Amino acid sequence: MWKMIIRRILILIPQLLFISVFVFLLGTLMPGDALTGLVDPTLTADDLLRQRELLGLDDPLPIRYIDWISGIILEGDFGQSFTHRRSVTAVIGDRVSNTFWLSLTILILTYIIAIPLGIIAGRFGGKWPDKAIMFYVFIALSMPTLVLGILFILTFAFNFGWFPASGSVNAIVMAQGTTMDIFLNRIHHMVLPAMTGALLGTVGIIFMLRANIVDRSASEYVKLARSKGVPTRVLFNKHILRNSIIPVTAGVGFAIAGLLMGVLFIEQIFLYPGMGSLFFQSIVQRDFAVVNALILLFSVLTAAGMLISDILLIVVDPRIQIQ
Repeated sequence: MWKMIIRRILILIPQLLFISVFVFLLGTLMPGDALTGLVDPTLTADDLLRQRELLGLDDPLPIRYIDWISGIILEGDFGQSFTHRRSVTAVIGDRVSNTFWLSLTILILTYIIAIPLGIIAGRFGGKWPDKAIMFYVFIALSMPTLVLGILFILTFAFNFGWFPASGSVNAIVMAQGTTMDIFLNRIHHMVLPAMTGALLGTVGIIFMLRANIVDRSASEYVKLARSKGVPTRVLFNKHILRNSIIPVTAGVGFAIAGLLMGVLFIEQIFLYPGMGSLFFQSIVQRDFAVVNALILLFSVLTAAGMLISDILLIVVDPRIQIQ
């Protein structure tokens, strides 16, 4: 297993380097540069030339790329945000925890909802529990994130007033409340965006688990075990479910990778102050230093999610060898 992990990490290095080159070139093609937003009428043309020289903006592209990537790797320096007048690292650092906890909550809720429903649908294939769950799956499959988010806001925030429609914490609670009050208030703000992501994220897991259970229930080794008098409960738990749930368990990494894109839109819908809303705001404000840093960060997290999937697949079933 360790050889596989080391091999996968070594494969990731050139992939991430290629992504970094692409992001850098994308940034250079965008209008504006590191001086954008820092220029004021008092600066003369000579001042601008000196600033460009200090920032290395007139250096050849390879030198600029090396300076940029070495600053990220060695110092964690992604540059300066001209919109926030702060380092990009500090700007993203303010939002990381919100996105992390929201993503983790969505992931946990997704599996809590999807695994029991997938098991029930597969166990009672063709019967009314399976049909009811498949009806829910098809509704969720055809429901855009924007539509479900707005429906939740209109229903549970505006009509019933049970949950807040935006933000991550109440300002008054943040200023005057205890640590526990702040924690509970954050959870309260997280309910609607987390449920939006979780309900829509269950579709693939339910489909996969149900299909695996149905296929294995009709397999030859299951028929043979049933003919030998193996109890149905033992047969289902030990042979069918155990083998069916392996791909679902290993798919956690893929779920993490796919979750990032979903969180981008969910944060924007609920005005949740995370990296997703920061990404869209930075595009609108043309703050390309932040945009490039977030694209690179999302790429790294996606690659890490794929690596986690491969590791989990080996852990769950050591017989599997990933080439």
